[in-house]
Amino acid sequence: MGATSSSLSELADNEYLKRLSSTEPIHPMDPFWNQLLSFSFLIPVTSADARLLEDSTSLIARNFAINNCHTGNLRSLVHCFMMRATELKASAQCEDNIFIWQTYNSLFIIRSLCKYFVEHLSEELLIQQFDCRPPNQDGSPADDTDDKIGGQIENFITALVELLVDVPVLNFTYALHLESLNTLLVLLSIQMFQPQTSSQFSIYRFLMQGRCAIHAPLLMKVLLWNYINQEKCPPELYRTSDEASLLSSVTAAVASSLWSVVTLGMGKKPKKTEETEYSETLLANQSLLFILVLVNHCTTERVGVNNPYRQALFSFTDSNHELSPTQAASTFRLEYSKLYETLCNTLRDDQTTLLLYLLIHQNAGMKAFILSRTNIDALVLPLLRILYGAQERNSHHIYMALIILLVLSEDDLFNKAVHEITIQNVSWFKERTLSEITLGGLLILVVVRTIQFNMTRMRDKYLHTNCLAALANMSAHFTNLHPFVAQKIISLFSQLCKRHTRLIEQLRQTAVEPVPDEDGAETHEDQLQDLNVLEEVLRMVLEIINSCVTHSLHHNPHLIYTLLYQRNLFAPFRTHPTFQDIIQNIDTVLSYFSARLDKNGTSLSPKQVLEIIKEGALQFRRDRLKKFPELKFRYVEEESPEEFFIPYIWSLVFHSSNLYFNPSRILLFSLATVDPPTT
Repeated sequence: MGATSSSLSELADNEYLKRLSSTEPIHPMDPFWNQLLSFSFLIPVTSADARLLEDSTSLIARNFAINNCHTGNLRSLVHCFMMRATELKASAQCEDNIFIWQTYNSLFIIRSLCKYFVEHLSEELLIQQFDCRPPNQDGSPADDTDDKIGGQIENFITALVELLVDVPVLNFTYALHLESLNTLLVLLSIQMFQPQTSSQFSIYRFLMQGRCAIHAPLLMKVLLWNYINQEKCPPELYRTSDEASLLSSVTAAVASSLWSVVTLGMGKKPKKTEETEYSETLLANQSLLFILVLVNHCTTERVGVNNPYRQALFSFTDSNHELSPTQAASTFRLEYSKLYETLCNTLRDDQTTLLLYLLIHQNAGMKAFILSRTNIDALVLPLLRILYGAQERNSHHIYMALIILLVLSEDDLFNKAVHEITIQNVSWFKERTLSEITLGGLLILVVVRTIQFNMTRMRDKYLHTNCLAALANMSAHFTNLHPFVAQKIISLFSQLCKRHTRLIEQLRQTAVEPVPDEDGAETHEDQLQDLNVLEEVLRMVLEIINSCVTHSLHHNPHLIYTLLYQRNLFAPFRTHPTFQDIIQNIDTVLSYFSARLDKNGTSLSPKQVLEIIKEGALQFRRDRLKKFPELKFRYVEEESPEEFFIPYIWSLVFHSSNLYFNPSRILLFSLATVDPPTT
């Protein structure tokens, strides 16, 4: 490092880094720090280079961790950063690029050291690294009796939060904001490498309490704005090392250095074209990941740690609407319409889907705003596309998209609205050309397809229940179902019937000849469990059909047509104790329309059949049908959501943060079972 450019392979022999990690204490005012912080080199953009950076600096980091206990050089380096951090507001206003450049470089070195600490040391030893004082200039030991344990790292974390809150995001501060977020993510990533819960970590307590907590509403607002703005890396950061060597101005050198920060760790992503790489909205991505980390840790009140970031996210209100006198004061105000627009435009990855889930599940104001949108299709279509590509996505992502649809379907106005919005030419739906279909019809098609795709995992009751619960909530409002949609609903029932028949036959066989309890072989108990789940699913499908014919028979002639065409499917269930009550209404409807068709002869065209159904639907008396309670399902979050969300969120940070973490040291989740997120 230092003033001259360095390559990754030379870092292990860099004189400045070797001195930093040596047994020599370096006073905070030593000119060495200005020399150290004037480095400029391109940081890796491939996984091979990211690994090379780890290999090239691991010995330096190890030596630093050992010697820092005596030299206190980390404290001196942090002091250099803190001095600059206190003046950053003025520097940003006067565009002091050199000052910002050196501030960034100091933070980059601290973050690199912290990354080694969180992967190799306990939290107690990590905090000790920050607390170690340099000896006095005369060589005598420093007096640290007045030091509060963890005081230095708490001051450092507070400075990072204040930097994010106080320093505006401008072209020349973009990388500094990005590096501040990276450093905080690295410190909090200790959760990946240690077995205790987040509330037991001092680092999390520093963020959740004290001076940091005061900034929680404003920090959450800044992070959401970063996400909303989707600001791309500034063009001046696009310099390559060759370009930088040809340009002698300080600005060019600064740009080269800052670009090295922006590309750190991007080797975890596949190679892209240069044009695509430069369009990355990295600050928005890191801000979103940091939001998810902040609000999903320390969530249970019984541990004695209140999470102010969670409270801030769940209670902010719309800046475009005045608060009523009776309305509680919000933590902060933000323009809902801009947030909604960004969610719609970026709803393709796990982290955006998770943010939408948190907002729609916990922020009552944002949920009401979303449900009132006349362009709700802008949000629903990306969700359906996530489900449609289920085979390319991880199961957690599918679950979150389904839960969002379930929460939306709890609202009757939503259920009506989706059948009033017409969608044309859905290019990504490949099963059949859909030149025109209602949003509600498309929603039904995709959810039914999701159930069919997961039919082989019938024991995954959670997924099927959520799919069917969303359809059940909508069923009373099904309107003008497309012929293809009606066919798919009955086709699902047909598939379930065939599976039911096969399972019954298998049970009969295993009752006569029991299957030995061997690995990979289904026992009689397994088959009984499968049958129970399958019959619950079958009943829910029948309840959905019954709800539709009970509430909106006259609006769905194509469903009646398909039911008549497939009437034989329902015969085996008339005497089955699990289904006979729900079958009665369907039988009544089928008998009524069959009789009307019989009166008109046997040589009717499909068009004539449809006309008879439409006419008959207008004359059908609904009081002939048995009344059932309206189908209403509500989503309830699990009792211990951290058990699901914390490993999930850190797996996203691992794959999507442009940071490199050593997979062999991770304890929180198994990489063998974590599906890589897709975009």
